[in-house]
Amino acid sequence: MGMLTQKQVQFLREELQTAQNPLFIHDGDGDGLCSFLLLYRINREGKNFIFKAAPKLDASFLEKMKGYHADKVFILDIPMVDQEFIDGLKRPVFWIDHHEPQKRDNVHYFNPRINNPDAYIPTTYMAYQISQKKEDLWLATAGCFADYMDPDFLPEFIERYPQYLKKHEALPTMIFKRPISKLVKLFFFLLKGPTSEIRKSVKVLTRIEHPDEIFKETTSQGKFLHKRFEKINAKYQELLTLARKQVTRSKVFVFYYTDTHWSFTANIANELTALYPKKVVIIAREKSGEMKCSLRAQFPIVTALKKALEGVEGYGGGHPNACGAVIKKEDFEQFLTVFKKELKK
Repeated sequence: MGMLTQKQVQFLREELQTAQNPLFIHDGDGDGLCSFLLLYRINREGKNFIFKAAPKLDASFLEKMKGYHADKVFILDIPMVDQEFIDGLKRPVFWIDHHEPQKRDNVHYFNPRINNPDAYIPTTYMAYQISQKKEDLWLATAGCFADYMDPDFLPEFIERYPQYLKKHEALPTMIFKRPISKLVKLFFFLLKGPTSEIRKSVKVLTRIEHPDEIFKETTSQGKFLHKRFEKINAKYQELLTLARKQVTRSKVFVFYYTDTHWSFTANIANELTALYPKKVVIIAREKSGEMKCSLRAQFPIVTALKKALEGVEGYGGGHPNACGAVIKKEDFEQFLTVFKKELKK
């Protein structure tokens, strides 16, 4: 399957246990957040830094890192990290990821695709291998679902949390049409909005012991998170409704929105792909003269994306069926033309 070996799990567990003040740098999505929460909750030591400037963590972030005074740095679910950044940290670095493998020095690098290029193991899954805290099974399941994986521990989740998922079904059905869908969205949505609110939400999440605290509002902490979630979810549903009204019979559906809206690009792309499985969905958000895109399909599209990026000012990549790209606004039409042509091959 390509998951962490027992030796790797033991090594990472020991490194976490001996860390006095670890810094967790994680991606700003559901998989990244759940990975952090799982590892943090092992010893409840250290701080987190949410990385939203995907896809590349470079030397421009080094200054920010100094203020954390970390003794070890754990990088989670981030596709690209510059050598300059790793060297500049001057600390032991542990990088756990599942995107296209990178070659770097002076780093303990864990990626299931090194030995198995076709492996699809979200970082959350590996974090749960390290944690193995049964009380955090709900975090592990939500994180895997957030990155579109059906984990082998799902039957245990169904047995323990039937109010969120009663039985095993097709993955899109479970993620988007069952009560667990709100739990999955929660880990994306709480990372949106003002920085102070995001920080408070993540801090509160580290203390939540059961999802019912949030969705049944059984504690004041859960009530706070639920209130925030509902507010953000209302904005999301409004945008999703708008997108659904614009779907045509075309195989490639492109939905444009501007930076006056909050960014829900990846979430809308994921949900529309589940609703329209035969289509390629491109959600494009215009910001600062660039089109920031999420591309999704229930079949491989990454090769067509790479071809379409040739000769335009932009970059992108990702998993076979789920990609991201940033393209200059003036090059976007050319990009789309080539992308559509490549899909027909």
